Amino acid sequence: MIRFSRLVPVALLGAGLVNVPVFAANVEQGRVKAEQVCAACHGKDGNTPIDPSYPRLAGQYKDFLERALLDYRSDARKNPIMGATAKQLTRDDVRNLAAYYASLPGGLSVKK
Repeated sequence: MIRFSRLVPVALLGAGLVNVPVFAANVEQGRVKAEQVCAACHGKDGNTPIDPSYPRLAGQYKDFLERALLDYRSDARKNPIMGATAKQLTRDDVRNLAAYYASLPGGLSVKK
């Protein structure tokens, strides 16, 4: 049996009467962090990496970039440079960087 006291918070949340913190990304903070951490390898615009084997980040999907950075940070994805770099990022840094790069025009295309 579900108790009434457990249903009230759920009902209030569903009705939008309870404020739940939303973790919004800050694109400007992402730009600043990108200039400090990412630009040396991926280019200031996210489209001109210093090595052709390095990915272009501009225009990528935000959720893809977040997942990749979190995977590098946890060693689920292996790369010595990215692993060391990602471990220095906070969760907010990851969210902000992903939002920043996703907001940029990308040079990526799909061949048909």
